[in-house]
Amino acid sequence: MKSVRKAVHSVWAYNLYERDLWVSSQCRQLPAGSKVLDVGAGSCPYRNLLQHCEYKTQDFQQLTSSQLRNGSYGKIDYVCDASSIPVEDASFDVIICTEVLEHILEPIKLIEEFSRILKPGGKVLLSAPLGSGIHQEPHHYYGGFTPFWYKSILERNGFNEIRVEENRGSYAFFSQESIRFVASTKPWKLKMDIISRLLWLPIWIALSPILAIAIPIISRILDKYDAEKKFTVGYHVVAQKGFK
Repeated sequence: MKSVRKAVHSVWAYNLYERDLWVSSQCRQLPAGSKVLDVGAGSCPYRNLLQHCEYKTQDFQQLTSSQLRNGSYGKIDYVCDASSIPVEDASFDVIICTEVLEHILEPIKLIEEFSRILKPGGKVLLSAPLGSGIHQEPHHYYGGFTPFWYKSILERNGFNEIRVEENRGSYAFFSQESIRFVASTKPWKLKMDIISRLLWLPIWIALSPILAIAIPIISRILDKYDAEKKFTVGYHVVAQKGFK
């Protein structure tokens, strides 16, 4: 059953699935006792991965339960603006910040703050969409961040050894949008009159198995052959703060 669940998530919910795998892998590499700050922690889904570390959390706590991953906030240590966290300079060994940058009005200030509160040699783990629909409104300000943005802004703020990896490639991205099309065009969800709904229903039924099942499976297979990966859903980034 676990392997079936894994296969399903890998195809139909890969964005979150791959991100969690990446965070889990990074957390396992951290030395015991590392001081870790989870910025924009929300429901704190990574707390259990960091039981061997000194784990602290930050969030502005202004989202509704329907906007949170697990329906409620976890234990938040610092309720504040992420660009101004009330801790001393060089306080942490690691900062985790997943899917937060697009919700910050001035994301460059956030990177500046990370540089301030990280110890020399400390790491920042970042993820954010390259493109996404509006979500967690009204706190959604940017459409996405490219590898060039990460490398440029992180280098300007004293980071090096910057690694930027795609969260899957173009075909996986296309499959996500194919599934979204099916979900968003259900006849009973569209603003249609009854006649239009009755006309659209058989077309939707005919298209759904292709768009929501066949395309995602085919895309999963083809994705490893994508040479450009210019339409990835987002990036996973690791960077180290320099010693100067």
